Amino acid sequence: MRRVAVTGAALATLLACAALPALAAKERARWDTRVLTLVGKPGFPARAYVAPNGRVYEGTYANPLGGGKPSRVREYTGGGTLLRAWTVPGQNLSGEQGIQVATSDSRGRLVLLDRDPARALVLNTRRNRFRTYARFPDLPPCGLGGVGSQCSPTVADDPPVPNYAAWGPGGALYVTDYLQAVIWRVPPGGGRPSVWLADPKLDGNEFGTTGIVLDTNHRAFLVMQQSSAGGADGNPTTGKLYRVRMAAGHRAGPLKRIWESAPLEGPDGFWSGRSGRIYVALAGSNQLAVIGRDGRDRERFPSTPQSGDNGSPVPFDTPSSVMFKGTRLMVANQAFFGGDPTHQAILDVEAKERGVPEFIPPRAGLKPRRR
Repeated sequence: MRRVAVTGAALATLLACAALPALAAKERARWDTRVLTLVGKPGFPARAYVAPNGRVYEGTYANPLGGGKPSRVREYTGGGTLLRAWTVPGQNLSGEQGIQVATSDSRGRLVLLDRDPARALVLNTRRNRFRTYARFPDLPPCGLGGVGSQCSPTVADDPPVPNYAAWGPGGALYVTDYLQAVIWRVPPGGGRPSVWLADPKLDGNEFGTTGIVLDTNHRAFLVMQQSSAGGADGNPTTGKLYRVRMAAGHRAGPLKRIWESAPLEGPDGFWSGRSGRIYVALAGSNQLAVIGRDGRDRERFPSTPQSGDNGSPVPFDTPSSVMFKGTRLMVANQAFFGGDPTHQAILDVEAKERGVPEFIPPRAGLKPRRR
């Protein structure tokens, strides 16, 4: 082995260089915002998922102007370096296709939510294989004031759009439906989903149910509603955050409202900090909101709504999700309305606090053991 002599001065320089990343992180101010990476075509990122392995996964979502390209899933390092990418097979290339990386299972495989067809997929990134985990049916409307397990409590007749997902303690996957005003329960190991919760309060017409996160007590879910445009819960232009507990027999308790947005803010994906504060992407006002334990607004960043093209080098432009990576928030900047590819990015926002770790049960994604 060749030995290299290192002088005291050289050693001091090496140690100083090694400490630079840590010092840089400490020096970042709260809300310091940078571009982690631009997201290439087909673009329109809507959910930046931080996996337990520290990688950041991003899918390309629906293009409002249409397009015939299949969706892509990309893998990045925490510093924004693109490592791998996958093309989603079997999509209907009508222009409505879009994919979100929802979570991962106990073996590290990615769980994806596909818009068209409405399904959950599992991507084995080691073997580069996709398989279907669940398919979500198109429910008929229940009719005026109706609620049932085989119908959608909505005013309009809309197709299924699986949007966000979270694991329950028993290994079932709970999935919000953006347009059908239901939350689905996919049994452990996958298979046919059932309606876990159906409520007219989840009818947002074209702007429905978005994020879902398991509460820290593992007994309830926090569920975000982008609007109440269906008319069942007060102001139709405001979004709401609900808590819904898990009852015995795979049943859901009632929706309990704990927060309401300002009009047209369009709350989307969210995550909880260890302080108990909840960080929310406001797709309508191009801001991040911080909600306290008591359900009150604590902060908005930026402090006033943004136009989406405000001259900033990293403008918020339809921010659609929030998830922690250390003390940093990974924010998917969808640029939905303008479609500017220079805005379609994952943004890196310093929060100066750490997030609650994602709950993934020991057998998430696996079939129950036979007794």
